[in-house]
Amino acid sequence: MERYGHDSPPKVMWGVDDDIRKLFRDAESKLQELSNSDADIEEFSKAFETFSEEFEAMIFKEEAILLMILLETFTQDDWLSIAEERDAYGYAIIKPSAVWKPKREGFEEDNTKTPQKQSRTRTEENTENTRIIDTPEGQFTITFTPKPKNKSVANRETTQPFGNGYLSVEQANLILNHLPLEITFVNKDDVFQYYNDNVPADEMVFKRTPSQIGRNVELCHPPKVLDKVKKIFNLLRSGGRDQVPMCFKSERLGKFVYITYAAVRDDQGDFQGVLEYVQDIQPFFELESDLNRDID
Repeated sequence: MERYGHDSPPKVMWGVDDDIRKLFRDAESKLQELSNSDADIEEFSKAFETFSEEFEAMIFKEEAILLMILLETFTQDDWLSIAEERDAYGYAIIKPSAVWKPKREGFEEDNTKTPQKQSRTRTEENTENTRIIDTPEGQFTITFTPKPKNKSVANRETTQPFGNGYLSVEQANLILNHLPLEITFVNKDDVFQYYNDNVPADEMVFKRTPSQIGRNVELCHPPKVLDKVKKIFNLLRSGGRDQVPMCFKSERLGKFVYITYAAVRDDQGDFQGVLEYVQDIQPFFELESDLNRDID
């Protein structure tokens, strides 16, 4: 939606979604109190009713506003991209049991075969660098000089100097994907540029998908944490801090995680972006001794 200039609806709805999730947790907490004690059922009923009203109102807004914008704007390729990443984000009510495989048209083969296009324009090739186009209003000619094709394709298997040694692109990619860390890089222009494939998206602490690449980092975070994200980036960009560490227990994954936001600077000390790396430190809490050099 951001690519098509519709960034306001998702921003507002994302913030309201966070509020609805909080109302759900409040109602769930009241329900637990009710099952474990003689708590007043009126408190639970009130909490659930508040959640239910907001939940149903959001569904109405999505169907009446959001989906209408999407149906008018998105292409089939956009919907296919969404379908490819759906498992990473989960499902609201029902998980589909079948894979969506829409009928695809081979427009690149001959666009004059499409009736709608044929009624509007017809393109004939006169020479290699000239196009004569017929329209209902008349005929015009386009002459152009094609760009030379770049036949050099980077070989992912060829090694080249890399830090204190040498690596190929493929080796570097494998190394990054095998690190026991979730790595994210945001460049100096605040654009989300890279993440590694350490674990599947649905197992990530912070879910990352290909559609996030190229987006402004602020648009990749929910409104409730946006001020914190801005503060971290300002500290790292200005040199006020070189690193900002955080830690918490992920209830969804059932493990402790340690997060580091580190400023990336070049040899001249100029800011080039922010590296975020997330580590599962649950195994550290489960160490049985302070020494283990044996091989099981």
